[in-house]
Amino acid sequence: MDVSRQQAASDDAEQMRAGKGARARTRRLMLETATRLMQSGVTPSVSEVAEAAEVSRATAYRYFPSQAALVQAVVDEGLGPILTWKSNSKDPEQRVAELFASAMPRIEAFEATFKAALKLSLDQWARRQAGTLGAEPAFKRGHRIDLLKDAIAPLKGQLKPRQFKRLAQALSMMFGVEVLIVLKDMWGLDSRDMMAVAEWTAGALVRAAVAESGAKATGGSAPAEIDMS
Repeated sequence: MDVSRQQAASDDAEQMRAGKGARARTRRLMLETATRLMQSGVTPSVSEVAEAAEVSRATAYRYFPSQAALVQAVVDEGLGPILTWKSNSKDPEQRVAELFASAMPRIEAFEATFKAALKLSLDQWARRQAGTLGAEPAFKRGHRIDLLKDAIAPLKGQLKPRQFKRLAQALSMMFGVEVLIVLKDMWGLDSRDMMAVAEWTAGALVRAAVAESGAKATGGSAPAEIDMS
């Protein structure tokens, strides 16, 4: 590649990062179109988004080479400020509560988008099991792992690595679109009650992990079993 082409490519990349220029506008159009389709419950292919956005397929695939790449970009767009969430609190329970209060309303607002992404993930799993997925890139999920580990970061010095990881894993079951599926779709809870259950469970998990760690550190007895009958 000669110097002029290198400069042009560099300029294009800079414009994309800054959200300027024709390329950035085309990418934005595709993202907005894909988001609209996913918010209606559809998990679109790159070709379907290209048609809806009135962009050529060749152009569309230059921006998003696979359905997984397209859906990942839409998911990241939907998550928005959740991806850069931070807390100044040193209290792990407070930090977890802040994360849930900040993230869950956003997740609920983009519920259809995240359910469409989940549908893609499940469809790929089924095709992988059947041996029909081929070379199609996998749609990867897992933003919640880093978010939850950051939320409970003050416990790193108190919990053993295994305990810390287990707490993050337990919290991950109460964070994300799956919570909406269980509490809203299955239990029929409204948004307020769904949030109350999710936050109560998250707080209970943090307190249980801290109590277990304290009991072991001081030689105390293990926590009593909870009667689930």
